[in-house]
Amino acid sequence: MNCRRNTMPDAENPHLFYHQARNAVILAAGFGMRMVPINITSNKAFFEVEGETLIERIIHQLHEAGIREIHIVTGFMKESFAFLQEKYGVHLIENREYAAYNNLHSLHCAAHLLSDSYIIPADIRCRENPFLTDTQDSWYMVSDSEDPQSDVMVNAENELIRIPDKTAGNAMIGICRLNEKDSLIVRNRIEELCADPEYDDAYWEAALYDGGKMIVPARVIHSGDVVEINTYEQLRELDSSSPQLESEAMHAIASALHCTEEDIVDISVLKKGMTNRSFLFRVHGQKYIMRIPGEGTDMLIDRQKEAAVYKAISGRGLCDDPVYIDPSSGFKITKFLEGVRNADSTCEEDLQKCMRKLKQFHAMKLTVPHTFDLFCEIEFYESLWNGKPSIYRSYAQTKQNVLKLKPYIEERVHETCLTHIDAVPDNFLFYTGENGKEQLQLTDWEYAGMQDPHVDIAMFCIYSMYGKEECDHLIDLYFEGCCPADTRTKIYAYIAVCGLLWSNWCEYKHHLGVEFGAYSLAQYRYAREYSRYAAEDWGI
Repeated sequence: MNCRRNTMPDAENPHLFYHQARNAVILAAGFGMRMVPINITSNKAFFEVEGETLIERIIHQLHEAGIREIHIVTGFMKESFAFLQEKYGVHLIENREYAAYNNLHSLHCAAHLLSDSYIIPADIRCRENPFLTDTQDSWYMVSDSEDPQSDVMVNAENELIRIPDKTAGNAMIGICRLNEKDSLIVRNRIEELCADPEYDDAYWEAALYDGGKMIVPARVIHSGDVVEINTYEQLRELDSSSPQLESEAMHAIASALHCTEEDIVDISVLKKGMTNRSFLFRVHGQKYIMRIPGEGTDMLIDRQKEAAVYKAISGRGLCDDPVYIDPSSGFKITKFLEGVRNADSTCEEDLQKCMRKLKQFHAMKLTVPHTFDLFCEIEFYESLWNGKPSIYRSYAQTKQNVLKLKPYIEERVHETCLTHIDAVPDNFLFYTGENGKEQLQLTDWEYAGMQDPHVDIAMFCIYSMYGKEECDHLIDLYFEGCCPADTRTKIYAYIAVCGLLWSNWCEYKHHLGVEFGAYSLAQYRYAREYSRYAAEDWGI
């Protein structure tokens, strides 16, 4: 590198020299899960504050500092970055696996470019240009404020050292300067970590650690100098007129609960479901949960049918009645239950309670005008692949084996009733009732319809990733040890059918860029293995 061309005196500190970095890598691939309810409409990089998007402000500041070689790692809504190439001459790098891994793998896509470089997250706003006055030393930027989620603290030697759990550290900003020597170390470290599945969900800063501290010193800034925007409320506080704050979900909440959007506070993301996203919020002291449909859900769920299900189960103690449900948008609001936990599929006591609840529900013999046809849904999900082949080489044979089970099943369906269909452990919620005792209810009734109630047992098994012995045990719990042999075989057949159903569902989501990894593969294996078990029991 020609240091003469890239150095000049620092006006504020004449004894130091400003050293221009070679390039910058901006990490902008992430989905921004904490930005509910606006994380499905815009990438955080394009949030506007005072009329300027976050990423364009970063680019302007880099240009002002003489940095023209700028690489942006994209993923979520990658198409929205295209105009930056022509407007600013930046280079775009696509991380196709952004949904499956954390940003360590995003930086891996650009690791070969690290050589006297800045690494910058796209969701920050620097009030003043942090790149104007710099030396050629490496550093990692932290704030002087405390953050309970940070695992580093600046010591007296200006080192960034790891701290024990439950100890608040310096807020990590995410901007880093690496000189050529440290760039090589980090590049090699990224390669090592990305080859280890243990780091699939790791932040890129994992590559900076050597034992108990980072290999680069701290650059400490005032907490007000750089703002990281992680939540809707942070953006609202920073610029209440930002166009990204416009949200149908927020409008729906305000209308349903007769409040202003400013009354909606303490917004936080809940665990992302396989079909939907949900977030927690508070209005006038009461906590609520709002459901927002996920990618491609409009192709999978008939919200009019879902509304009919909620009408059928209303007031029967099966679930909390929705405060608000909109069949057109799929938005649903329910009151938050305190002390909620999901059923534990490895806990015998939980299993006994879940099967009793399931049997109690089936005994109500509720009806709705629609049926959930397993075999039709298998074909429907496959049709959503738009002619693309399955990722499994043996798919055609496995599907044929599953379809052969249809006559056996149909001969042994003695009655149908409203069936949950998605009766998996995560949808059995234990919570503290008004009497202080633990209560149990079922949630997420989107797929529910008329069907053989024994399908619910199969669904619980395959989501729990049970082996055959565990499946048999669950069947025995439901039937209290008196399950007829042909009914057990029928449930094996349902396990195969439902395995193929959800495998096809996962393949559709795969085409949308949403991955379910081990779950998807497990469902296909259920289809393949249990079609064989059922056929052997049936004698075909």
